[in-house]
Amino acid sequence: MVDRLFPRSIRARLTAIATLAAAGVVAATAALTLATVPDSLHGVLVARVELAVRRVAGDVRDGQLPGVLEPPERVALLRVVSATGDVLASSGPSHPADARVTALRPRGLETVRTTEVEVTRDPAEPATRYLVMAMTVRTPAGPALAASATIGPPTVAHSTAGPVAGPATAQRAVAGPVTVYGAASLADVDRSLRWIHALVFLGTPLVPLVVGGLTWAAVRTALRPVERIRGGLAELTGRDLSRRVPVPDTGDEIAALAATTNHALDRLERSAETQRRFVADASHELRSPISALRTQIEVANAYPDETDWQVTGARVLAAADRLTGIIDELLMLARLDAGAPPQRRVVDLCRVVEDQVRRRADARVPIFLRACEVAPVLGSPVQLDRLLTNLLDNATRHAATRIDVEAAVRGSRVVVTVTDDGDGIPPQDRERVFERFTRLENARAKDNGGSGLGLSLSREIATAHGGTLTVADHDPGARFVAVLPLHDA
Repeated sequence: MVDRLFPRSIRARLTAIATLAAAGVVAATAALTLATVPDSLHGVLVARVELAVRRVAGDVRDGQLPGVLEPPERVALLRVVSATGDVLASSGPSHPADARVTALRPRGLETVRTTEVEVTRDPAEPATRYLVMAMTVRTPAGPALAASATIGPPTVAHSTAGPVAGPATAQRAVAGPVTVYGAASLADVDRSLRWIHALVFLGTPLVPLVVGGLTWAAVRTALRPVERIRGGLAELTGRDLSRRVPVPDTGDEIAALAATTNHALDRLERSAETQRRFVADASHELRSPISALRTQIEVANAYPDETDWQVTGARVLAAADRLTGIIDELLMLARLDAGAPPQRRVVDLCRVVEDQVRRRADARVPIFLRACEVAPVLGSPVQLDRLLTNLLDNATRHAATRIDVEAAVRGSRVVVTVTDDGDGIPPQDRERVFERFTRLENARAKDNGGSGLGLSLSREIATAHGGTLTVADHDPGARFVAVLPLHDA
């Protein structure tokens, strides 16, 4: 069910994920903005007006109230009014609309009361919301404050906003509590909130759409080389493995994927070519003993009275044995190539070498074995026996007078060496002899029955057991060195 709901395309998946992530981030940001910014803007204005009101209230308590008040920035009005409604001090001239501001009455002394009112100072303009604060304080116990009453033409007072025209006043003593008023316009706050709401409600759906579109285009561009790689692989066939996929010059992971794909195709082509050559060589090698076997049987069948059936039978058995040996080696190579795990147990290579030498007591050349101790190896007894059989068969075919065999434990390794005193192997051919169906010229001249599979199979067995098989320097003759990991119980 989840697979049906979720798109299968990588491009669609990444676009959906990016869009959902962007929507989540934008929604969270919008919620946080709507929850904090309005209160923050309103709180800043409230703190500014309250600070101005408390500062003027402090001047009233100290009996140092000036006639003209200087409001701080963004505070539109400061005014001190007596209990009888007389204006004791103001930040500007009186306006009929100010009656709504000074109509607020605190509920007690030294308590700040806050409200919001709509004031229309110009009939041609819409009403403006104002934040109003009022605080009642006592006058000092000494001389009374001076109350102002309009008596003449306007005078000029100064405030933070510049010169303020105001009426001339006469002074009279006032005693008792007075109320300090402060007012600030909420127009800037309302304007900011309108912009915030517009950005939030327009940006919340718009940003995820933009992110989704950009992600779709970016992923499409990024995956274009992958599409070319897919097209190149689709054109490959089993008969033609020479094609390669294009490698972009971006230097990113897709370029690395294309390069790795080409390397894999190189290995696949080499493997296919090796397999074809292997099949051809195997067919050729199998044809020789089969042809010899068929020829001997046909001759014996054509001339039964003139045939020495005992000799013919021995020759047929020899050809059959050679054919059986080749088939066994091919089957073992196939199993090693397929990676089939053999049954493994602890094998003492010293005992295996001793058994091999004992079975070859009547060999063409004598075999000398150096005394060895226990050399345990974890592996397949059949395969390890085949490894030593192939090495000793090869040495027997090429040795002149003797063969030396040694098995020893050296550190964490078991080292087996087989040395003959034959013609030896040239340095340039010491790796080639391990290729399948490879026989050097001197081996072909002697034609001692080798198939060219023994050394290749021996190396495959050594590699499968975590070891190595190499040709070491030795004069005269050749020395094969097999190194296998020691089994530590």
